[in-house]
Amino acid sequence: MNKRHLRLILNGKSAGRVDVRSAVQAVRAMGHEVSVRVTYEAGDTERFAAEALREHQEAKIDVLVSAGGDGTIHEVVDGVLGKLPGNEVPPFAFAVLPLGTANDFARHIRLDPADIISCLRFAARATPKPTDIGTVNGRVFVNMATGGFGTKVTSQTDPKLKKMFGGAAYLFTGLHRFSELAASAGRIEAEGFQWEGAFLALAIGNGRRAGGAIRLCPKAKLDDGLLDLTILPMPDRGKVSELLAVLFEGDPARLQDIAIMRRVRSVTIETRDEIQMNLDGEPFHETRLAIETHPARINLIR
Repeated sequence: MNKRHLRLILNGKSAGRVDVRSAVQAVRAMGHEVSVRVTYEAGDTERFAAEALREHQEAKIDVLVSAGGDGTIHEVVDGVLGKLPGNEVPPFAFAVLPLGTANDFARHIRLDPADIISCLRFAARATPKPTDIGTVNGRVFVNMATGGFGTKVTSQTDPKLKKMFGGAAYLFTGLHRFSELAASAGRIEAEGFQWEGAFLALAIGNGRRAGGAIRLCPKAKLDDGLLDLTILPMPDRGKVSELLAVLFEGDPARLQDIAIMRRVRSVTIETRDEIQMNLDGEPFHETRLAIETHPARINLIR
């Protein structure tokens, strides 16, 4: 087995975890080199990603590991790609150490957040695979871009409720806040497809899950050169609870019955008012969104 140099960019919130230290020790015991950079404040992840690019030749970094949640994966990949010209593929592979709350992307690539040692060992020995990424107005997402009322609900649901009740917590919050949050409305266009109206939620998936294991794009693939578009039209008021239940319970069969789904290479979304979008959990607001897929843009251990 070839020995690798793994560079961990570790979310500072997880720096004291015993299982992380045990995982690093276990992989070093396999003969691999593991170097660690711990984030402390905003901007650290991007800075460490740029540092890995600069040090790659001398330090011979083989795998850059995002040790955190989906937001950390987003920041690491975005931080690297933002420093490369054109469509140049990064000189090292990426891997995931799932230390977040939901770990939606990690679960999609079948990593077990309860077994951090195995996850890091997998990063040290598995073969990287070409993997697509998406962009929204030039900003990277690895897993999924989501928007609309459903996105607001996931961001405003109390973490304590999520821990206690799982998907039911989102349903409770959605019903409680529905009268306060106006519907999103816009025009959505892709090749051979256009739709206009009010929507409860929309998702553009490279991965399948977001918002705590909600399968918004249940058939998405990471290496098909396409993104999966899911639109949940705004229902009549009397059917709001039913639609929210389908959304947050995450039943793919029921979702397909009520959602508009397409597979696209690019899509444009225009809204009258600013819409909140989450890129791998990182929020921003816009009225016009140009979304594209970039096939085989990175190599990922999955």
